[in-house]
Amino acid sequence: MPHPRPAPVIRLAADIAVRHLIAHPRQTVALLLGTMIGVSMFLTISSLTRGSEAEFIRRLVDSAPHITISDEFRRPRIQPAETAHPDAAVEVRHVKPVTETRGIRGYPQVLDFVRRQPGVEATAVLVGQALITFAGKEFAIALNGVTPKEFAEVSIIHEDMKEGSLDALAANPNGIIIGTELAKTLSLSLGNAVNVVATNGQVRTFRIVGLFRTGQVNYDTSQTFVQIKRVQALLDRPNRANSIIIQLEDPMQARAVSERIEAQIGYKSLSWQELSENLLATLATRNVASYTIIGAVLLVAAFGIYNLLSTVVGEKQRDIAILKAMGFLGRDLELAFVMEGLLLGLAGVAIGIPLGMFFMHLLGGLKLTLPGMGEISIPLDWGLSQFLLAGGFALVSSLAASYLPARRAARVEPVAILRGAV
Repeated sequence: MPHPRPAPVIRLAADIAVRHLIAHPRQTVALLLGTMIGVSMFLTISSLTRGSEAEFIRRLVDSAPHITISDEFRRPRIQPAETAHPDAAVEVRHVKPVTETRGIRGYPQVLDFVRRQPGVEATAVLVGQALITFAGKEFAIALNGVTPKEFAEVSIIHEDMKEGSLDALAANPNGIIIGTELAKTLSLSLGNAVNVVATNGQVRTFRIVGLFRTGQVNYDTSQTFVQIKRVQALLDRPNRANSIIIQLEDPMQARAVSERIEAQIGYKSLSWQELSENLLATLATRNVASYTIIGAVLLVAAFGIYNLLSTVVGEKQRDIAILKAMGFLGRDLELAFVMEGLLLGLAGVAIGIPLGMFFMHLLGGLKLTLPGMGEISIPLDWGLSQFLLAGGFALVSSLAASYLPARRAARVEPVAILRGAV
C-alpha cells in the first residue's frame, strides 16, 4: 500500500507549481482567461439551455392533459379463431368491427378507479366533430362535452379566458365557450347565438358564454366547450364519454401512472411524454449539441494548459534532473505539474463562475417583445447542478490536460540529462 505524501512535500510541490506559473506570466494569464471564459460561457449557455427546456416542458405540460384515456385499445381484439387454435397458423382477413355506440364502457366506474390513484385529478369528456354556423358562415370544430367544475381541476382553460367563464357555462345548459380566433373568423362576440350541426345531422342552438385565448392558433380556432349532457344528446350518445383526461401532482410520473392505469382498465392510456416523443427527442438532440459546443471551449483551454506544461517540462529538464538527483521522487514532480493544472482550473472556476452569474443576470433582465405574445422574459435555470457541472468539467479537463506532461516530467532520467546526453 503506497504511503501518503507528507505535508511538506505537498507544500513544496505547490510552491514549485506557483513558481512555474509566475515564470510564464503571459501564458498563465492567457490560459486563465481561456478557462475563465470557458467556465462562464459553459454556465451561461447551460443555464439558458436547461431553462428554456424546462419552460418548454412546463408550457407543454400545462396546456395539455398529463394522461389521456381514450375509447380505443392499444392492440386489436383477439379473434375467436385465434383463441380456438392458439398454436395453429391462423390468418383472419376482412374483419369488420361490430357497429356500436362508441365510448368508454362504464366510464363512471373507470373514472372512479382513476380518481382513487394517489395525486390524480380526472374528468370525463365526450369529444365529437361538428359544424358551427353563423350568419351564413360555417366552420368545422371539435365539440368537447365537459363538466365545468371538474374540467377546471384538470385544465388551465379558465386561466386563458378573455371574456366569460366556466362558471357561466355551468349556469347555462345551452352555453358554449369558443376561442377568440374562431370568434374573429365568424365575426362572433359574447352573447351571440350559434347553430351547431353534428355529424348525425342533428342541430342545436347554443349561446356564447365565454371566449378563450391560449396563443395556439389551431387550438383557439377549432376547440369549443359545452356541457357534456348537451353533447351526449347532440351526438346521440347517452351516458357515454370517449375520453378521460388526467392531471397529476408530479407530471414526470405520467408515463408510469399511465402504464399502471392501462394495465388495469384495458383502454388505451397515453402520457404526455408518449404523445410528445418527437419533441422531447429534439430537445435531447439540442442539449447534446449545446453541451458539445460549450464543452469545446473548455477543451481548447485544457489544450492550452497541456501546451504550457509540455513547454515547461521541455525547458526545465535540467532543473527536473537536479531535483530528482537531490532526492525528489518521480511522483513528487508529477504532483507539482498536476498542481499547475489544478491551480489554473481552480482560478478559472473561481473567476468564471461569478462572471457567468453576471452574464446570467444580464440575460434574465432582458425582455423580448414577440408579436401576439407581449413582453416575455428569457428563462434561465439557476439550479446548483449548473454550477457544479461547469466547475467540475473545468477542473477535470485541467487535470486531464496536466497529467501527460506531469508523467513525462516524472520519467526524466537525471543521469542522462546531467551528463548532457539529451
